[in-house]
Amino acid sequence: MFVDNKIENNVGILTIDRPKALNAMNPDVLWEIDQSIKKFIEDEDVGVIILTGAGEKAFIAGADIKVMQQLDRKGALDFGKLGQEITMTIEDSPKPVIAAVNGFALGGGCEISLACHIRFASENAKFAQPEVKLGLIPGWGGTQRLPRIVGKGIATELIIGGHMIDAQDAYRIGLVNKVFPLEILLEESIKFAQVILGNGPNSVAESLHCINYSAGQSLINGLDMEVESFSQLFETKETNEGLAAFVEKRKANFRP
Repeated sequence: MFVDNKIENNVGILTIDRPKALNAMNPDVLWEIDQSIKKFIEDEDVGVIILTGAGEKAFIAGADIKVMQQLDRKGALDFGKLGQEITMTIEDSPKPVIAAVNGFALGGGCEISLACHIRFASENAKFAQPEVKLGLIPGWGGTQRLPRIVGKGIATELIIGGHMIDAQDAYRIGLVNKVFPLEILLEESIKFAQVILGNGPNSVAESLHCINYSAGQSLINGLDMEVESFSQLFETKETNEGLAAFVEKRKANFRP
């Protein structure tokens, strides 16, 4: 087992547990991550998911290079598609996924963090898409998600430069949402998860859906999707409860 899962107060915490290998990815680890995320999505007791790495050095140091060295073209295609499947599972999750990046997030590790809805980083975190240094390109969504998050110019610099940036630079360019000391990173991630849990789960899911749908769409198409989702929520108990609670000046009870 390379993944440790636990649930604390409606927060599913998924920890990649290969610290001696800096939590590097191989097909077995990828499969476990995918299955764990899917189980958390299906579990009614889980409202928010946190993804982090074991140890103090790495979130995910990338794909296992020794595994990649053995791949031919078909094997590389299968490995790339497996990585992309996991990132799509994360990005399409109706439950928010927070990356608690506790150290190196390199290559595929950076790409997995990019698929998460929120990225919090420890002060010792490092980010890079170093594939060009191996004669490769990102294969798990780096060329697609990174420009959408930090802009085309900065993403191009990082991808074709292949260099590493620290947590403060990642924060400056908008790659991460916040930076915390390592010892309180997970605690702060759980705190924000609890903030999310105080909101309507359907409205959170619809917000994520609209945000994801807008990528690659025209503004008009995105607005059409948004207003349809907005109006449909008015037929739900959740929205009725939220509006009533506001009028009655009490806290909404979204999760009885």
